[in-house]
Amino acid sequence: MTDKVKKTKADWKKELTPEQFHVLREAGTEAAFTGEYWNMHEAGMYTCRACGAKLFSSDTKFDSATGWPSFTDPANLEHIELLEDNSLGMKRTEVRCKNCGSHLGHVFPDGPGKSGQRYCINSACLRFEPK
Repeated sequence: MTDKVKKTKADWKKELTPEQFHVLREAGTEAAFTGEYWNMHEAGMYTCRACGAKLFSSDTKFDSATGWPSFTDPANLEHIELLEDNSLGMKRTEVRCKNCGSHLGHVFPDGPGKSGQRYCINSACLRFEPK
């Protein structure tokens, strides 16, 4: 990933569904237990729906009982960026795709495994590529 994706708001609106646009480009959140991948258990790679960057492997996916796909680690730290998010009266860490700047979700320090992280990601932000 060397050239960052740059598109206009109109371009994004043409390419994404209204829900995808709201989540990816306006930092929205899909309702819990409604997304396509929250309960998926197949092996493969989750990529950014907006640009195709490889974000999370199914090897790091776990059932967090939150209603959103959750992962212990990104597939490649170079493909995401973490930003401070103080919206909604909470202090959180937002996860964005480094390639296209799309909002993906948030990361919390309550996950299993060595990292102790829970990357809570909206299904609307992801595309699944089976192994």
